[in-house]
Amino acid sequence: MQKFAALTILLGLLASSLQGQAPRGLDPLDFREVVKKGKDRVFPAVVFIKVLRQDMQRGEKTSQEVSGSGVIISPEGDILSNWHVVDKATEVRCLLLDGRAFPAKVLGSDKDTDVALLRLQLPPGTPPLPHATLGESTSLTEGDFVMAMGAPWGLSRSVSIGIISCTRRYLPGSSEYSIWLQTDAAISPGNSGGPLVNIHGEVVGLNTRGMMSGGGDMGFTVPIEVARTVADQIRRDGRMEWAWTGLQLQPLKDFNRNVYFPFDDGVMIAETDTESPARRAGIQAGDRLVRINDQPVVALTQEDIPAINRRLGLLPKGKPTRLHLIRRDAPVQVEITPRAKGRVEGEELDCPRWDFTVKAINQFDNPDLYFQRPEGVFIFGVRYPGNAAGAGLNQQDILLKIDGKEVKSLDDIRATHKEAISSVGTKHRALVSLLRNGELRQVVLDYSREHVKQ
Repeated sequence: MQKFAALTILLGLLASSLQGQAPRGLDPLDFREVVKKGKDRVFPAVVFIKVLRQDMQRGEKTSQEVSGSGVIISPEGDILSNWHVVDKATEVRCLLLDGRAFPAKVLGSDKDTDVALLRLQLPPGTPPLPHATLGESTSLTEGDFVMAMGAPWGLSRSVSIGIISCTRRYLPGSSEYSIWLQTDAAISPGNSGGPLVNIHGEVVGLNTRGMMSGGGDMGFTVPIEVARTVADQIRRDGRMEWAWTGLQLQPLKDFNRNVYFPFDDGVMIAETDTESPARRAGIQAGDRLVRINDQPVVALTQEDIPAINRRLGLLPKGKPTRLHLIRRDAPVQVEITPRAKGRVEGEELDCPRWDFTVKAINQFDNPDLYFQRPEGVFIFGVRYPGNAAGAGLNQQDILLKIDGKEVKSLDDIRATHKEAISSVGTKHRALVSLLRNGELRQVVLDYSREHVKQ
């Protein structure tokens, strides 16, 4: 009885929240009809995605099957999903509502925003597919009713209901270019990449992450405007590549650092990255950026920072941009030439018999290691049991030399590993020089034993 009463109250509250939101010609109190209309418009475009991907985190190359969701956004079979759903995919298969299944190709993806664009590999003569309409998340307000659709827990597809809890959620470490939509509609594992839908049956976001602890569900969704920006650039350029300036921004009212600047416009420059276009242009910490190419910028709180980062990230690469600054109360103009940000994650390599995997150091993915050695390779995974584990090698060890041969890139590792394995009958030990937490160490790696076959 208590559960029934709680459900009745919830439905009553949701019905009340629909006042003013209802589509034209629809009774705002007919909650079931609202859900049905939205579901019928979008459900045929929701796809269940199964991915076979390569994984090297355990010290060897393995295959792993994962699942997620997506939404078809064109008659030709373009699909929006999450980067983390298709990351390192070697095979992608999609199941449609009508039971048809097709392989899909990843056209491009972006780790920074967790957005991916796929395309179904359709046989010639396939009729146009049902596809969803993209709406606008900027018109959402807290309390608006939404539906989260997808394939939770690998169970094909479902719909959950809720409201928008926050339209501008800043998540530290995950909000470089985008704030998030927060909803209490259930977003479970497998829902990733599925659409968040408004009462008009329009996609307003991509369901990306959920929290199922702490007293209630909290789901976080990529706003559809951000997903659309990424998809458009992938279609145009074949990839998503942000422009990089090296500017580290700070809001005028920085509650977390308890720092408040007495200004109403602009955004503070907290720091500039080493060897960045910003530092080369002479921009200094403490400068206040007030205009980008004559367009004003304002960041009162941290929630305003991602939009400015996105503007900077979409600047033309290799072309000068004029920035208007205030430095010690005096106006200053500088020209900065953004460059392509490039990869934000290093490539990986499996080293069989040595029983570890390695990864290239990347300044965005591994800033701590990059500070110690800007160009190099570190141990990504260690196999247990295995020769690397027996020698005392650890994850995050930066490799400097192997048997006196300097290691600067994956190609160096690849060549040294190939030579070592080819001569394993006469030689089966290597002296490894490495950096561990800034300390230089030397380890003898004995790879005489082949653990995989044993």
